[in-house]
Amino acid sequence: MSEITDNLDKISSKIAAKFTRVTKARDEILQAQRDIIRFSSQAVRSIHRSEFDKAEELLNAADSIIADKRHIFETFPELYFAGYFLDAQKELAEARITFALTSGKPLPDPDELNIEYSAYVNGMGEAVGELRRYILDKIRHDSFEDGEVFLDVMEELYCALISLDFPDAITRGLRRTTDVARSIIEKTRGDLTQNIAQKRLARKIDESRIIG
Repeated sequence: MSEITDNLDKISSKIAAKFTRVTKARDEILQAQRDIIRFSSQAVRSIHRSEFDKAEELLNAADSIIADKRHIFETFPELYFAGYFLDAQKELAEARITFALTSGKPLPDPDELNIEYSAYVNGMGEAVGELRRYILDKIRHDSFEDGEVFLDVMEELYCALISLDFPDAITRGLRRTTDVARSIIEKTRGDLTQNIAQKRLARKIDESRIIG
């Protein structure tokens, strides 16, 4: 071996050792991400069943995972900048925002949740879809006033999102999320308006029968 490369083994071993540690940390992060997404999904399901205590328990479990794994990114910042964990943060933000809005609690602050701003606002956009589902449940139970209230909430979320007019590289695709939210709101408004009109018509028919 030439003198130029006589330290090659030492360098290669050092790099391999670092890559081994990064790979182990990456696997840990990916498993944590799967757990957070699972807990968030289960929490949303519980919210729609009005099982708010169970939903909060699941969300707290997801919060704990995020807090527990933060040290990994401090040790391996390359994993942080690669975008690992952002999908999980987005799912948790969506669940946390949906939980707050449907249970009458203040919106959670992304800093308190240890959630990146780009993940938070995209989660907010996706929470619009969950609110549509919530409104449809209200419609089925003839709770039209509640439906109108949450439609207004959806509009407020949308207005907040469109005010964040920054490049997608910063917001991580918020523009598309916002466009989808807009279409969901319009569809929900149509469903709510149609059902209210049908209810009023049915009431008038019943009243005319009584008078007749």
